[in-house]
Amino acid sequence: VGNRDDSNLYINMKLKAAAEIGISANHIKLPNTATEAEVLKCIASLNGDPAVHGFIVQLPLDSDKPINTEKITNAVAPEKDVDGLSSINAGKLSRGDLGDCFIPCTPKGCMELIRQTGVQVAGKRAVVVGRSKIVGAPMHDLLLWNHATVTTCHSKTLTLAEEVAKADILVVAAGKAEMVKGEWIKPGAVVIDCGINHVPDSTKASGKRVVGDVAYSTAKEKASYITPVPGGVGPMTVAMLMQSTVESAQRFLEKFQPGKWNIQYNQLTLKVPVPSDIEVSRSCIPKPIDQVAKEVGLLPEEVEPYGQTKAKVQLSALQRLQDHPDGKYVVVTGITPTPLGEGKSTTTIGLVQALGAHLHQNVFACVRQPSQGPTFGIKGGAAGGGYSQVIPMEEFNLHLTGDIHAITAANNLVAAAVDARIFHELTQTDQALYNRLVPSVNGVRKFSDIQVRRLRKLGINKTDPEALTKEEVNVFVRLDIDPATITWQRVLDTNDRFLRRITIGQSPTEKGFSRTAQFDITVASEIMAVLALADGLDDMRTRLGRMVVASSKRGEPVTADDLGVTGALAVLMKDAVKPNLMQTLEGTPVFVHAGPFANIAHGNSSVLADKIALKLVGKDGFVGKCVLFSGREMPFYRSAFSHKFSSSSPVTEAGFGADIGMEKFFNIKCRYSGLRPHVVVLVATVRALKMHGGGPAVIAGVPLPKEYTEENLQLLAQGCSNLSKQIQNARMFGVPVVVAVNAFKTDTKAELALVVQLAKEAGAFDAVECTHWAEGGKGAVTLARAVQRASQAPSNFRFLYNVELPVTDKIRLIAQQIYGASDIELLPEAQEKVTLYTKQGFGNLPICMAKTHLSLSHDPEQKGAPTGFILPIRDIRASVGAGFLYPLVGTMSTMPGLPTRPCFFDIDLDPVSGEVNGLF
Repeated sequence: VGNRDDSNLYINMKLKAAAEIGISANHIKLPNTATEAEVLKCIASLNGDPAVHGFIVQLPLDSDKPINTEKITNAVAPEKDVDGLSSINAGKLSRGDLGDCFIPCTPKGCMELIRQTGVQVAGKRAVVVGRSKIVGAPMHDLLLWNHATVTTCHSKTLTLAEEVAKADILVVAAGKAEMVKGEWIKPGAVVIDCGINHVPDSTKASGKRVVGDVAYSTAKEKASYITPVPGGVGPMTVAMLMQSTVESAQRFLEKFQPGKWNIQYNQLTLKVPVPSDIEVSRSCIPKPIDQVAKEVGLLPEEVEPYGQTKAKVQLSALQRLQDHPDGKYVVVTGITPTPLGEGKSTTTIGLVQALGAHLHQNVFACVRQPSQGPTFGIKGGAAGGGYSQVIPMEEFNLHLTGDIHAITAANNLVAAAVDARIFHELTQTDQALYNRLVPSVNGVRKFSDIQVRRLRKLGINKTDPEALTKEEVNVFVRLDIDPATITWQRVLDTNDRFLRRITIGQSPTEKGFSRTAQFDITVASEIMAVLALADGLDDMRTRLGRMVVASSKRGEPVTADDLGVTGALAVLMKDAVKPNLMQTLEGTPVFVHAGPFANIAHGNSSVLADKIALKLVGKDGFVGKCVLFSGREMPFYRSAFSHKFSSSSPVTEAGFGADIGMEKFFNIKCRYSGLRPHVVVLVATVRALKMHGGGPAVIAGVPLPKEYTEENLQLLAQGCSNLSKQIQNARMFGVPVVVAVNAFKTDTKAELALVVQLAKEAGAFDAVECTHWAEGGKGAVTLARAVQRASQAPSNFRFLYNVELPVTDKIRLIAQQIYGASDIELLPEAQEKVTLYTKQGFGNLPICMAKTHLSLSHDPEQKGAPTGFILPIRDIRASVGAGFLYPLVGTMSTMPGLPTRPCFFDIDLDPVSGEVNGLF
C-alpha cells in the first residue's frame, strides 16, 4: 500500500529472488488512498485463489486512511501466510507446532545461519535481545523448541551485559545502533545481528553508514561466528521467504491432488420407508455456500452469496478458466414417459452423488430452475426426490435468486414497448415522432447507439439527425407494426386461466386502440430461451436485440432492437445471466440456471452453467446434465403436460423422452455451445415399459392397475420396443448409451433383469438397475461406474441435420429418423410460415419441435414405437433471438390453469421458525 522507497526496495529484492529460482511473483500495488476495506478485499481474493501459494503484506502500510495492521496481517489465510505474521501461525509456533505453521522469515533465516555454523543448538544457553512480534518473540520460541535454554532481554532489562555474557548463542534485534558491546560477548559465542541502523559518517557520500545492533569491530574478536551488517541476516530473510513459499506449494500439492477437489461430503442417514421429500431435505444440514464454492475452485470475488445456501457465480470465472481442459459431458434423458414421469431428475442427482460422494470424482449437476406455476398448481417442485435431491428444496423451488422475475420484467417491457409504439405511430405525424425519438437537448440532437444501429439496418449511413430527408425520417420513425402479426405476449409466473385471452387498451387514454392479447407463463418467454443459450453477456445482448416481436405491414420482421429496448433488456438480465450455485443432499455441487419450456423451446439449463462446470471439474471430472421437456403451464398445449414428471441437469438432463429433450439438446444446444457430449444416460422404468406394451392408462392421482404392480414379463417385453427406439435415437448421434433402470418397490427381479438384457441387446453400452431414490448416491454407484467406462469409449458425435437444408426437409428428417413417421404434412398456416421465414432470412435456423411427450408420434394414445404415420404440422413459429423455429405438431388444446385443489392449499409458513410447511 502506498509508495515508500524502502518498501519498494525490499519488494524488488524479493521479486528478483523469486525470478531467479523460478517462482512466479507479482506485486499488487494499492494506492496510498486505499482503505482498510479495500486492502481486506484484496487479501480475501488472494486467500481464495488456488493458483497463489503464498503472499505477504509489505509493512508498514503507507496509506492516508487509518488501517489496523494487526487486522490486516490476521486476514491473511494461515496456509498462505509465508511471512508467518498471523496470530494463528504465531500461536502454533509458540506451542511448538513447527511442522504446521509458517515461521517469520528473519527468525527462520537466523536459525538456518546457526545451523550452518555446525554448532548444536540443543542444550546451549541462548539469549535473544528484543521482543518484537516479527523477530524477537518468534526467535525465542524457535530456539526453545530446538531445545536451547532461552532468555529474552529487552530495553528494560537491568543486567543486560551480564545476560549477554552468558550466551552461547546471541540473537540481537533491538533496533538500537551498536547497543551490544564486544566486551559483553562470551568468547566463542555465535552472534546473529538482525539490526539495521543508520549513524552519521562524514566519510560517506550520503553522510551516514549502516550498522547493526552489535558493535561489530570489537564483537568479531570474541565471537566464533558473527553476521555482518549489511549482508548477513537480510539476504537470509529473502531466501527464507522463498523457501516458505515453496513449502506452501508442497503442502498444497500434498493436500490437494492436482485436478481433485478437497470436498466435504454429507453422510446420509437412510430411513425405511423413505420419508417425504421435504423431511429428507431438512434431515441434512447444507454446507455454507461459500464453502461449496471454495471446494470446487471458485474464487471469493467470483461468488455472490444469496443467503447461506445459494449464490450467483460471476462469468469472470469462465474467463479465468478458459485455458483449463473440459471434463466429461453426460446428458440424462429417458424413454417416452407416463404422465407420472420416470425419474430423470432424481437419476441425475443420484448419479452425481454416486460419482462424487462415493467414487470421489469431480462432478457437477446442471439443472433447470422450476417455475412457480406448477409449484403452486398441480406438479409441485422439481428438486429431485427421496435421497437424491437438490437442497434446500424450498429455496430451489421458490424464487431462488429472482431470475424468473427478471425475465418477467424484461418480457413485459418488450410487450409494453410494442403496444406503445403502435399507439404513438397511430396518433402522431412523422415529424412529431422524430422530435420525440430524437429530442433536442440544449439545442443539440443526437442519435443513441441503438438508433444508429437502426439507421444502418435501413441503409441510412448518417449520424447527423438534421441530415435525414423526409423519406428517411419516415422509414426511421415508423415501424408500421401489423397488430395481426404480433407474436410477443405478456407473461407472469403463475397459472392464471383467466389471462389466456384478454383485451387490452380499453382505457379512454388509449384513444380506441385495443386488441386481443394473452398472458403466457414466464418460462415460455423467448427471453428464457435466450438466457439458456447465451454464452456470455454480449451474446445475450445480441440475441435479445434480434428477437422478432411482429412483422411490419410490409412483411418485414420487427425486432427488439427496432423498438430500442435491447440495452434495457440487457440491464434487467445482467444478474440473471449468472448461474446459481447450490448443492445436493450429499454435498456435491449443482448449478441451477434457466428453465426454458421444452415444447416451444429446447428445455435445457444454461450453456453458461455447463461451460463453467466443465472447466471446474477438470479433464477427469464429470458434468451431468438433465435435459428437460417441461409440460408446464402453456396457453395452447395439451392438458397432459400438466402432470408430474422429473426435471433436472451437467451431469445434465434432457427432458421427457429422448425423442424430444435429447434431440433438442444435441441439435440446438450443442450446436450453439460447441460442446460435445460423451455419454447418454437413458432412464427407463418397468412401469412405463409395461404401458408401452399395451398396459392400461396411467393416470396421475389414480392407483396403478394390477398390471403394473404384478409381474408381467410378456407385457414388459412388448413395451421394450420404445426403449429400443430411444436407444437407437441416442446412438444416431454417435454417443454411447447407458440405460438406468429406475427400480420401484413393485418391480420384480425378473422384470428388472429382462429390461437390462433387452437394453443391451438393443445396443446400449450397458444397462444397470438403480435405487438412488431410496439410497441416494449409494444406489447409483453401479450406474456411475458404467458411465465412467462409457465416457472412455469411442464417441463420434454428429448432428442429425445440416441447418442449411430447407425448413421442410429438416422437419421431415426429425419426424422420420427420430419419431418413426413415414412423412410430414404441413397444414396451410405452417406452409405460409415456411415461406415467410425463409423470405425473412430465418430458414437456416435449427428446428425445435413442439410435440406431445407421451408418444413418439403426435398422438399421445399411440404407445410403444409406432411407425408409418403422417406427422401433421399445424403451424410454425420463430424464436429468432434464441435461434430456432418451432413447428407445432398435432392437435392443440388448452392446458388447465389452477386445479380445484391446488398445491398451495397445503402450503404455509411457521410463524415461529419461519420454515415453509406443506410445500411437497
